[in-house]
Amino acid sequence: MSAYANLAGMEVGDRFPVRLMGAINVSPESFYQGSVATGEDSLRAKAERMAAEGADVLDIGAMSTAPYLKTEITEADEIQRLTCAIGIIRKAVAVPISADTKRGRVALAALDAGAVIINDVSGLRYDPGMAEIVARCAQGVILMASETDPNARDPIGTVRGLLEESLQIIGRAGVPEHRVVVDPGIGFFRRAAIPWYTWDCEVVRRLAELRTLERPLVVGLSRKSFIGEVLGQADPGERLVGSLAATAIAVVNGAHLIRTHDVGPTREAVRMAEALRPH
Repeated sequence: MSAYANLAGMEVGDRFPVRLMGAINVSPESFYQGSVATGEDSLRAKAERMAAEGADVLDIGAMSTAPYLKTEITEADEIQRLTCAIGIIRKAVAVPISADTKRGRVALAALDAGAVIINDVSGLRYDPGMAEIVARCAQGVILMASETDPNARDPIGTVRGLLEESLQIIGRAGVPEHRVVVDPGIGFFRRAAIPWYTWDCEVVRRLAELRTLERPLVVGLSRKSFIGEVLGQADPGERLVGSLAATAIAVVNGAHLIRTHDVGPTREAVRMAEALRPH
């Protein structure tokens, strides 16, 4: 069975080009300051540029999810940030909007404001009400694997098991399979029995083994810490080349949707990787 999903009209899967998700943050605490838009003009310009460079969807985050940073904000603040940003972006571009949140009330507010997809980094584990909100109001969901137990030793086995659990949760809520894609959670396993950067490299290297889930694969590795660790680059601003190299490998290994802070360069890397991967 080939992997297929339709997220708010965006078809993703084996029979389609690799799609691009532009990541925009309105959270000043985010790990990469280059992804942060501060103010209406900045937000509009970033969204317009990403759309012009080929973004198929824009993913808007109002609270950083980096597991190694202290980033918690109140639910009310997250709602205010996110709904304001969605309102501005909806007027600026026509591409679908994804809301990056693990809180159900925030997701509901974002969907009311015009988002159509929910990107839940907890894989529906954080908020028991999230699955029902997605089923009732969203046109697609991204389920991400994130660490639940320390000292895990098997990257692919652990990620597969977590995603299978999330797929069961969303299935029980009545969400059709074709509205669901999965994300292995690069950067979200920090307490494993092996070094976190080794974990991330192993998941990208063995990404094709997740095809057994029969869902399209989303990979977000843009400027992440494992790239900095491998290349000796503490500043995320220096990690573009490493991000493009890792993205190309992910595409060759089966990624269907790439989440990136740098849509234009990533689009070129993705298209070359598509042209060179085995048929």
